Amino acid sequence: MENSPVRIHAEELLSDNWYVLKKYTFDLRRRDGSWQSQTREIYDRGNGATILLYNRERRTVLLIRQFRMPTFVNGYHGYLIESAAGLLDNASPEERIRLEAEEETGYRVGHVEKIYSAFMSPGSVTERIHFFIGEYQPGDRVSDGGGLEDEGEDIEVLELGFEAALAMVESAEIVDGKTIMLLQYLELRMLKEGW
Repeated sequence: MENSPVRIHAEELLSDNWYVLKKYTFDLRRRDGSWQSQTREIYDRGNGATILLYNRERRTVLLIRQFRMPTFVNGYHGYLIESAAGLLDNASPEERIRLEAEEETGYRVGHVEKIYSAFMSPGSVTERIHFFIGEYQPGDRVSDGGGLEDEGEDIEVLELGFEAALAMVESAEIVDGKTIMLLQYLELRMLKEGW
């Protein structure tokens, strides 16, 4: 691209064991028009989707708890309370989030509403996450959920009062970024619509 602010000089594959880690050497055009040489390692794990399932009448949300090794090696106990989520794996965000919600929570989701998409760690990770909300009813449960054992998943399903979930954000029991964003979105929406 002739007017591109980036000129890539080298792309080196560092790992493709789990996902793809590459090292890029490039020039970046600065705001003053000069070019600066830079090197970055970039982790590409594909794009994903996440959903907050909620019940308006009961004022509850469905979340999951699972072990996350990166948080463990960063001094946390490793078990995160999260919204259901998964990588797209060549499916549309809507299709994938319906499948992930059922696989992880055991609830078959009817209508899902996309609220936005966001890069969660753009300094080093390519992943863009598509955020959804969806209303559930007790009769929507079709299995125990829990994820797929062959993918290493051992997921506990949690049905929490909405206010209790928000309090868990304040007390740092919920520290997952995507989940915090979804809970705060739902809180703002509830205030706006007078739930």
